[in-house]
Amino acid sequence: MAEIHIGVIINGATGRMGTTQHMAHLLAIAKEGGLRLRNGDRLIPELTLVGRNADSIKALAAAHGVKRATTNLDEALAGPDKIFMDCSATGGRPERVRKAIAAGKHIHIEKPTAPTVEEAMDLARLADKAGLKHGVIQDKLFLPGYAKLLFVKNAG
Repeated sequence: MAEIHIGVIINGATGRMGTTQHMAHLLAIAKEGGLRLRNGDRLIPELTLVGRNADSIKALAAAHGVKRATTNLDEALAGPDKIFMDCSATGGRPERVRKAIAAGKHIHIEKPTAPTVEEAMDLARLADKAGLKHGVIQDKLFLPGYAKLLFVKNAG
């Protein structure tokens, strides 16, 4: 059984979604020894936190035992991490995703992917052409509370 450490960049780590959802869950997976693969190997996430405020990102990293934190997204993308998660402001997401694709990172981002459908489709095609995995986080849309809200809304 081998341990496979995989680097994950969390851009927007100091925001609510970055901290309470993505970072918290990835750290919990690492704490439990990673994800066991079919062959018995374990996949262990190692995080690089990216945020706009140097003091905030360093404090967040220190509080959770994360070794790598920066305010420089380009520096993070130039590193060995394999996965790019973007949970910062939607407006700049297409540019950040393009940079991550150019750096050869697999893409895992918050919704919406881009301001327009056309731009979102362009990003998907770009990732496909680069041979990269990509996905948009939408799990919260199917929680019981949201489903009930949608039901009530549609019922008038």
